[in-house]
Amino acid sequence: MDERQRIEQLRAELHRHNHAYYVLNQPEISDFEFDQLMRELQDLEQRHPELADPNSPTQRVGSDLSHEFRQVVHRRPMLSLANTYNRDEVREWYERVSEGLSGQSFQVCCEMKFDGLSISLHYRNGRLEQAVTRGDGVQGDDVTENVRTIRSIPLILPPEANCPDEFEIRGEVLMPWESFEALNRERAEAEEPLFANPRNAASGTLKSKNSAVVAQRRLDAYLYYLLGDDIPGESHYDNLQEARRWGFKIGPQMRLVNTLQEIYDYIDYWDVERKNLPVATDGIVLKVNSLAQQRSLGLTAKSPRWAIAYKFMAERQSTILREVTFQVGRTGAITPVANMDPIQLSGTVVRRATLNNEDFIRKFDLHLGDHVFVEKGGEIIPKIVDVDVEARDENLGPRVEFITRCPECGTPLVRYEGEAAHYCPNDTSCPPQLKGRIEHFISRKAMNIDSLGPETVAEYFRRGIIRDPADLYEIRRDQISGARGQKDKSASKILQGIQQSTQVPFERVLYALGIRFVGETAAKTLARYFKSIDRLAEASMDELLQVNGIGEVIAQSIQSWFQNAQNQWFVDRLRSYGVQMELSEEELSQHSDTLQGQSIVISGVFAHHSRDEYKALIERHGGKNVGSISAKTSFILAGENMGPAKLEKAQKLGIRIVGEDEFLSMIE
Repeated sequence: MDERQRIEQLRAELHRHNHAYYVLNQPEISDFEFDQLMRELQDLEQRHPELADPNSPTQRVGSDLSHEFRQVVHRRPMLSLANTYNRDEVREWYERVSEGLSGQSFQVCCEMKFDGLSISLHYRNGRLEQAVTRGDGVQGDDVTENVRTIRSIPLILPPEANCPDEFEIRGEVLMPWESFEALNRERAEAEEPLFANPRNAASGTLKSKNSAVVAQRRLDAYLYYLLGDDIPGESHYDNLQEARRWGFKIGPQMRLVNTLQEIYDYIDYWDVERKNLPVATDGIVLKVNSLAQQRSLGLTAKSPRWAIAYKFMAERQSTILREVTFQVGRTGAITPVANMDPIQLSGTVVRRATLNNEDFIRKFDLHLGDHVFVEKGGEIIPKIVDVDVEARDENLGPRVEFITRCPECGTPLVRYEGEAAHYCPNDTSCPPQLKGRIEHFISRKAMNIDSLGPETVAEYFRRGIIRDPADLYEIRRDQISGARGQKDKSASKILQGIQQSTQVPFERVLYALGIRFVGETAAKTLARYFKSIDRLAEASMDELLQVNGIGEVIAQSIQSWFQNAQNQWFVDRLRSYGVQMELSEEELSQHSDTLQGQSIVISGVFAHHSRDEYKALIERHGGKNVGSISAKTSFILAGENMGPAKLEKAQKLGIRIVGEDEFLSMIE
């Protein structure tokens, strides 16, 4: 067997194992065996770039290159469903359907209403061709590159599926509860805003301009509607069962019913059992099963007459607000927390709820002793949604007032323009900020000193060994050997981890510094733009605002941080310990201004490098990748099989076409 054949064999085998693991939940091989096959395929594909395929299993990991989403008009409009929370309205819909079908008998397909982001998947010749979000129903965003990282969505259908040459299947992209909770734990540790629910997390993830991030967050997808000119049957239910056989993930909760009472029974059952599902749901979808009857019933301007969504009410409980406390985070943000009488809510005991900020407290005119309504429902984070004003009596306590000074260090709080939160500006001596600053510094996405953890940091802080992250590099073995039961081996591991962090690249060092509002993405952008800490520290406001994605709030925060003498001393100390404060020679040698200010569109199939590699080269040499052709396009980097529509538009606008070899000569 030659290497070309082996590549095709491995791709088919890995697609089958992905389906068995992510759709059927029936893995056939161990993770180690899967990884071995994947590694073999990666090695072969690197040796044969001419056989590159965007639907290869190796592409599931995504790319860390930024890309813009282009708008795509739906071939068939994606209408929304009429919603109801009322059983009487379900009955009225059922009667309207019966009347519209002149009394014909009909079946209804009952399905779970998954709470995610609607997606339209287009397949041609058994291969995923395009993935488009619902958007406004007429057009949506092309998110194909991100969707390819979702392992439950088949990239290539098996030949034995015998599916139509061309079809569309619609569904919902979701973030499972397990992935959602893990993501929020990471964000909490990094003091980033938490996602309120899995739907927001799934939507934010799928719209990420970094498909590697999408891959890491482990999205899932359930499909619920098959469309096309040559679909197999005239029954919605049967078509989805056929799609399941092709390899698509179809909700197993789907059921055919014949009466209104059976619909009510289905609603009653899943109103309780849905809480045991691995993904968030917010209702039931009812569809007339016969496609011929669907066509007969037709559509309104906004929704089909043959379907309706019954939405579950969010679970709500009443309790009494006893106290409001205020917490100080790593960045100095002040978070008010409601402490309440315990209640049972969505299977857990709830005693606390975040009150967000001062505006939230004022909105409800909260008083201690208030009877408050708390919801969880699809939300993982309990929230106060209303106050029972009628229940107030002479025992009502004082109005809740937002504090004006830091509860930890007493510094007067500030509220930045455009920000809802209050902050303690004392980032040099406020204890929670100091500890949080160290925890952020050692975190995985920053300096990645994984031999340390929050408990160890708290212990070292309590003992006075460290007061800021630079102190880590002065820790001596005798200070930590034996502390908290640590042996000499543990101390060696900690010291080794600290020393190894001096090799962490500059862009992650910049993120690790903990400059307020400078997140991971902004740090990477700033590092690549200014190339050293000294150039960034000296940058004027105008220079900072020229950086893509940097606005006034971030720019002011950067300037304020570097103007602080203690922060300057902190940077100098880190530099003296060997921490990277500029891009390395290797990184600098790979950058140039050859394409500075040029907007470039990539189209076609390439021989020397992949599309992602060309996007990286464009950014490395100062250019900007854009997804669609316009009068502002500088040129098109074109490979084989450039799309005819793009070619026609380029010729019409007089846009230059640059071939692969010519482009490589330009940046050589």
